[in-house]
Amino acid sequence: MKFTGTEHYVASKDLQMAVNAAVALQRPLLIKGEPGTGKTLLAEEVSKALGKPLISWHIKSTTKAQQGLYEYDAVSRLRDSQLGDEKVRDISNYIDKGKLWQAFTADEQVVLLIDEIDKADIEFPNDLLLELDRMEFYVYETGETVKAQQRPIVIITSNNEKELPDAFLRRCFFHFIQFPDRDAMQRIVEVHFPDIKKKLAGDALDIFFDIRNVPGLKKKPSTSELVDWLKLVMSDDIPEDILANRDPTKAIPPLYGALLKNEQDMHLLERLAFMSRRQST
Repeated sequence: MKFTGTEHYVASKDLQMAVNAAVALQRPLLIKGEPGTGKTLLAEEVSKALGKPLISWHIKSTTKAQQGLYEYDAVSRLRDSQLGDEKVRDISNYIDKGKLWQAFTADEQVVLLIDEIDKADIEFPNDLLLELDRMEFYVYETGETVKAQQRPIVIITSNNEKELPDAFLRRCFFHFIQFPDRDAMQRIVEVHFPDIKKKLAGDALDIFFDIRNVPGLKKKPSTSELVDWLKLVMSDDIPEDILANRDPTKAIPPLYGALLKNEQDMHLLERLAFMSRRQST
């Protein structure tokens, strides 16, 4: 099967090609792009589209590569040995299988998501080079080698917070998700809100892209924030014409808390509106 997007995920032709190329080459797919452009959601939708289970490994600043393989709980084994527990005879009772181990030994091919790899230490990608390349690793405590029964489809996301090592990049198929243009965003809105009125969608997109085009914004609103904002705008207790009849002298949109995420950007829009009013008088 080829990935062509799903009814809930609008994938560009380039993104579809990248997913299918990575699957064909059996290489990890490294996805970069602005936060909120659907990088994490892509793995979920690829899983659904191809009918394969999803295993997600969400990376934090404290995550170590070894945790993706396995962790050996020596403290629990020592405690149980002091208590005379019989299970201490089998060391495998104290080995916690990580996400890569689960993906390698699954009964069927899975989609493995390594989410936000750039959050971890700079050595994290290097520590997974051989495991992702050879699809195997050695368990020192038991003396066994865990090999992938079926090579998982690996999708790795990055917000570009730090540079990834060249050796790691060479082993990946890379794709940067461009921010959707207005036509693509219109399709995304229609997927999430099939009953939305064209006038409301048009007004919302006008405001959304006007804000994104303001120079100097610290945090431009993303696709996910547009969806959240429209949920509020379309709620029953909000006037239907709230966007069409908004005050044009005010740069701050209604329910701005869903779009703007810091006070600097809010003050920037307020200053621009003030300057626009002064020029018009």
